Amino acid sequence: MEKAKLNQLFEEVINSLGYLLIDIVVRGDNHLRIFELYIDNEKGITTDDCVLVSRAINEKIEEEKIIDSNYRLDVSSPGIDRPLKFLVQYQKHLNRKFEVQYKVDDQVKKLTGKLLRIEADNLFFSEKNDEVKINFNNIIKAKVLISF
Repeated sequence: MEKAKLNQLFEEVINSLGYLLIDIVVRGDNHLRIFELYIDNEKGITTDDCVLVSRAINEKIEEEKIIDSNYRLDVSSPGIDRPLKFLVQYQKHLNRKFEVQYKVDDQVKKLTGKLLRIEADNLFFSEKNDEVKINFNNIIKAKVLISF
């Protein structure tokens, strides 16, 4: 099955369960194809969520006989080291420190600051006692910074 159709199928199953498909990594060869699916939602992903999604996708693959070779399906959360892709992912990271690369007119700027709040498509960060408003659509890359 072609990759675009497979991606669409995975996304439909994942969305129907109330999760977002963040990324798909396909590895391996015809002897063993490995599908790594990264899912998220606004609350965070648990092991039970991964099991639920994995079972539903396996059932769909078997039901529609989509993959005709051996395969392994790995479902997990994107992890803290992956950039956020969807606005809904930011909600669970309120009051956390971020590194954000974003556009302002024709310039690319970088900010390191704490996410204070979200209003519609706008994210408000504090950086050096200033409040910076960034429209989600202008974000090029955003990562949560781990603090201990």
